[in-house]
Amino acid sequence: MTGKRRDAIGNRERTASSLELVGGRLCLDFANTVSTRIEPLRCEYLTTYGELVGWSQHAGILTDDAAGTLLSSAVRRPDLAAAVLERAIDLREALYQVFAAIAEQREPREAALAALNAALHGALSRLEVRPSAGGYEWAWLQGADELDWMLWPIVRSAADLLTSTDIGRVRQCAREGCDWLFVDASKNQSRRWCSMDLCGSRVKARRYYRRRKRRAEGQGRYAIPD
Repeated sequence: MTGKRRDAIGNRERTASSLELVGGRLCLDFANTVSTRIEPLRCEYLTTYGELVGWSQHAGILTDDAAGTLLSSAVRRPDLAAAVLERAIDLREALYQVFAAIAEQREPREAALAALNAALHGALSRLEVRPSAGGYEWAWLQGADELDWMLWPIVRSAADLLTSTDIGRVRQCAREGCDWLFVDASKNQSRRWCSMDLCGSRVKARRYYRRRKRRAEGQGRYAIPD
């Protein structure tokens, strides 16, 4: 599948740089960069390194200048860019496996957690503390030649979520055919859909249609013929 097409959600074309950010955490939004893991409905939005950069820009990881620098560097080193994209997809699927298991109250697979920890070791080695207005802040030691540095904040986001009190609020969309992940921030923890606009309204519309159809069939069954 290409990164742009009419998929099963809505009637508009979606791209990596226009995907809905409904996960509530950066790592979950990254896990949601594929429409579903169910074939043949699956639509991959990260089919090129440029789409990975575009999504990272959309998600607030990269500034316009940083995105431009990475794209220029990728043109000069296409093999490395392709390798980074492959690594990004592997990381995304590991994150999905970890958080989908947690949403289902299962233990994540050791291999998925190991993949996250391996990425975490590399990411955290690139963090430093810098002075900022009124104090200090964390900052990333990225360079133009490091085509994968947009993955580091994603990895840290996953580690932060796993070790936070919000981990028990991770959910998976209840609409059949959608497996997007999100943090349920509702007071009574009753959120069922990744988004009411994306999935909730579609489920309600389908239920309404089915009720109308049943009523119409029932009226036809008992109606007096002309």
